[in-house]
Amino acid sequence: MKQVDYLVIGAGIAGLSAAARLARHGETLVCEAEDAPGVHSSGRSAAFAHFDMDAWLVRALTAASIALFEAPGAQPHPALFVALSGQEDALDRLEANYREWAPHVRRLSVAAAQEHVPVLRDGDGGIVGALLDLQARKLDAHALLEAHRKALVAAGGSVAAKAPVTALRHEGERWIVDTPGASYAARVVVNAAGAWADTVAQMGGIAALGITPLRRTVITFDVPINVKGWPFTKTVGPGFYIEPEGSGRLLASPMDEGESAPCDAQPEEEDVALAAWRVEEATTLTVPRLASKWAGLRSFAPDRLPVAGFDPSAPGFFWLAGQGGFGLQTSPAMALAVEALVTGGAWPEELHAVGVTPQMLAAERLRARAG
Repeated sequence: MKQVDYLVIGAGIAGLSAAARLARHGETLVCEAEDAPGVHSSGRSAAFAHFDMDAWLVRALTAASIALFEAPGAQPHPALFVALSGQEDALDRLEANYREWAPHVRRLSVAAAQEHVPVLRDGDGGIVGALLDLQARKLDAHALLEAHRKALVAAGGSVAAKAPVTALRHEGERWIVDTPGASYAARVVVNAAGAWADTVAQMGGIAALGITPLRRTVITFDVPINVKGWPFTKTVGPGFYIEPEGSGRLLASPMDEGESAPCDAQPEEEDVALAAWRVEEATTLTVPRLASKWAGLRSFAPDRLPVAGFDPSAPGFFWLAGQGGFGLQTSPAMALAVEALVTGGAWPEELHAVGVTPQMLAAERLRARAG
């Protein structure tokens, strides 16, 4: 049985970024159920960093992370947030929230927004206002995952693929983790299993936190115009987002949140149709056929805030979960938090500077809430 200091369950962006930092402090292993990292949520994300998130904590973690991203994993790309009729107040709130972290943001008229995305409709059913962030970031999930994997390996760590956890138990001062090919004894287990986070915990006799996976659908379709220079475009309330995929193709999502068990998520036809309909309602585009479609699971804690902290009832069991649709854009800051919390190091200045504290991320808050 191999002895390790830190065993991370899950090789999505949360698990790999944390493991790359933990490997500087001790023997680190990542167990991944699939053939490769990032098969589920991380690899299916639209992968864009912006501040259109309801929670202050997520916006703060995003601000800390944007300063830490490096090319080629993150590239400057504008973001346009549009309000449909009835969403004027939401646009005002977004502008106020944005200015705390990105004061360069600009309010646009409908006509000015159409200069950036000419297919946006105005009038009945169209947009009524917009907000433009010229310094947003387009993220490359594959590049980010690969950079963390290389950093992990360079520090002496490793990834065990096709290694789903089949049993988990605490013996003495170690967690025993069984997989089909090997068993490991770890001082600390980091539960970064995404949609399966509660399942993993319960396998070890630990109460679930209430991590809920919600399905989101994405389609791509070809368009007869060059869209390469268009911004990432998102409604500030219910609606859709679109993003260029090359010069003649768009990616779109209806921003759906379908209930789902942890699984290899597949798109449902009703959600695919909704994506196309919402794009056609608010733009002059038509979606006669799809180039591709897929779905991913975004996992949320009951308060829809990320969790990073030891379970108060299980020594050495660390939760890294509930990163919803913001896991990629907050991963650098969250990895710093995990490094400090797991190793007992000083709280990172990058997080202190934006006002994030360990208590905001702690698993205890959810235990207290449930009680």
